[in-house]
This record gives sequence, C-alpha cells and structure tokens, in this order.
Amino acid sequence: MTHPSPSRRHAIAEDLRNQISTGRLKADERLPSEAQLAARYTVSTPTLRSALALLQSEGLIEKVHGSGNFVRHPFRRITYVGGGYAPSAPTQPEEALHATVRATNLRAHGHLTALLKVSPRSPLTEFLCFTQEGRTPHSLARIYVPRDLAPSDIHRGLLAARLAERRPPLAAVREKVGTRLPTPDEATTLRISVTSAVLSITRVATDTTGRVVEATLLVLPGDRADAVFTTHHTTEARRAEA
Repeated sequence: MTHPSPSRRHAIAEDLRNQISTGRLKADERLPSEAQLAARYTVSTPTLRSALALLQSEGLIEKVHGSGNFVRHPFRRITYVGGGYAPSAPTQPEEALHATVRATNLRAHGHLTALLKVSPRSPLTEFLCFTQEGRTPHSLARIYVPRDLAPSDIHRGLLAARLAERRPPLAAVREKVGTRLPTPDEATTLRISVTSAVLSITRVATDTTGRVVEATLLVLPGDRADAVFTTHHTTEARRAEA
C-alpha cells in the first residue's frame, strides 16, 4: 500500500529544515528571497509562505520586516521559578542576554486600577523590561509600582534590587500563569507569529498592610520557556526553620 506524497508546503519545509539541521543553512544566515525560493521549488508565493510559516512556528527561522527570513540561533530556554526567571547558563561569553529598561510615569486606568487596587488616576510608574540575545528576543515584562516606591536608578540589572530596597517587607506574592496568543504588539516585539502561544504570568506582591507594592505582567515565548513551581510540605518547612 502506497501513501500519498506530502503536500508541497510540507516537502519544502522538510527540505529547508534538513538544510538547517545539517548546517548548510547557518544561524543568522538570510534565506533567499521568497520569490527566489518560490521559483526554486516551482510553487506559488502563497504556498512558499505557508512552508516558511511552518518553520517560523517551530522557531527555526524568523521573518524580519524589511530584511527577509533568517535562520535563528537555537533557543536558550528560560525557566520561570516562582517569583523570578532566569535563562540557562550561556555556553560562550558572547551569548549573554542584554536587558533594556524604560521607565514611564502614568496614571492608573482600566485594568491597572484593579490589578494594583488603587483609585483611577493614582500615580504609577511603569518599567518596560525587554531582554534579548543578539537579535533574538527572550522576554517582555511590564512592572507597575506606586510612584512613591519607584526607584530613580534603573541601570541594567539593578531594577529588582532597587525595587526591593524601596518597598516594605512583602507579606504575599500571588502569581497567575497561563498560555494565550500574543497581541500584535507582543508578536512584533518578540518576533514571533501571532499564532504562536506565549506563557503569560501575572505577579502581584503585597506588603503586610495589604497594599499592592508591585504588579508584573510577564510574557515569555512558549517555544523557549518553562515554568517550575516547588511546594514544600509543612514538615519540611518546619525542619528547615529548626
């Protein structure tokens, strides 16, 4: 019994996938134009783009607006470990992640009033944090704090430490984790398809008075992120305190 041959888009995707896995197409290398690839495989442009979309969804290539399609570096996994996240250790110095932080003062509105339990137009500061490895984005986070708790020094990796210095001791941290499709802006920023799932984490920290002192909205591409949560049994917790 013979099986039907795979569709043209799957055949094209498989051929390009093999070229990437064998090193014929290397990381950061730009693929021929879509017109050239369509002519090479004797297919229509829509069929060719459908094949490329398969590789994009697998994280093997990325489409950079105005520049073309590029082979991606193998993804570095990000592990979210309840209250923070960290990439796997780099294998070479040049693979270090780079973080950029931008602060904006704003007034509470819409969902922010409920998230931080504040009145409309209460003064807040938003920290937009973006990490990437070379040209490859890794995470996007929006951190909201009451303006009186916002640090002025946000240089590179100092933000978390500065936030901790400014706020009272925490009484509780509530985290909600889910998966969803990215918004168009998130897909553009993270250079992923709008059909690729993201890990969405909402983290709300409160102090001993019940005041929300920090709310974080974190978005991680689903093809390079894991979430790990550890529960300590009561007997273990008591033994640790002893």
